[in-house]
Amino acid sequence: MHYPPSNLLRRFPKRGSAIYSTFFLSAPADQVLEIGESSKASAFTLVELLAVVAIMITMIALAVPAFNAMRGAGDVTKAAYDISGAIESARSYAIANSTYTWIGFYEEDAGALLATNTKPPYTGKGRVVVAVVYSKDGTTNCQDSNATSTNPIPLTPSLIGQLGRIAKIEKVHMTDVGAPTGGSNVTLDGRPDLPYTYGSANSVDYQNRINSDDTHSTNATKYPFTVQGYTFWKTIRFNPRGEASINSTYSLRPLTEIGLRPTHGNAPDLATKNVAVIQLTGISGNTKIYRR
Repeated sequence: MHYPPSNLLRRFPKRGSAIYSTFFLSAPADQVLEIGESSKASAFTLVELLAVVAIMITMIALAVPAFNAMRGAGDVTKAAYDISGAIESARSYAIANSTYTWIGFYEEDAGALLATNTKPPYTGKGRVVVAVVYSKDGTTNCQDSNATSTNPIPLTPSLIGQLGRIAKIEKVHMTDVGAPTGGSNVTLDGRPDLPYTYGSANSVDYQNRINSDDTHSTNATKYPFTVQGYTFWKTIRFNPRGEASINSTYSLRPLTEIGLRPTHGNAPDLATKNVAVIQLTGISGNTKIYRR
């Protein structure tokens, strides 16, 4: 404990003196603080501190779900723009170099440490892998004419080159998010419904969509390709005019769709409304992103 210097104590007015009466006794009682007396008004009791802590814990508990929802929405939005950007790059390269390009899609578990290889339906979830290759001679000679949907033959490795490196997009699952339900045509619920209606009369509308969960054995490319240890069975091919063909197999589709849903580890979040869709026109090859 620190004590005031003795000379200061000698100068302090004594109780009962005229100076003491003038400066202390004339002041309101609640403003006079004797030497050594502590102010109890500024202290917090244990009960008050516990109450403040409880309020803070409650506020944090209420904020965490909202924060996680915002973070999940951000992950899906970023993933949609990353995939859309890769599609645009593949199309632009095909047009600029008068050649053919293929963009491949694969999905694996979020925790996978090494490249995995699984034919569709992809069993892994939580990490979408994207790669782009191009024809070196500007033709489709890298596609074996003997390939069929039931007998796929990979693109000839010596006739293709890889454009950039593969992209690994985390915390998303590539899947159908459901047909539009109606609304403004700039929203996800009001987006064009052709990916779900074109070919539906013959029950082949699934050919308009690229997703990891598709169990149709023939809804994969006849010409898979392998780069950096991954084999891509879901593809979009662009010709020198920038036209898009799903899986290098079907005729031009008016509209192709890729749906994205956030994941927690390897588990897709099936309850959230934070989903995104990328739509791609067959003739122009342009992309558009829709969010709810």
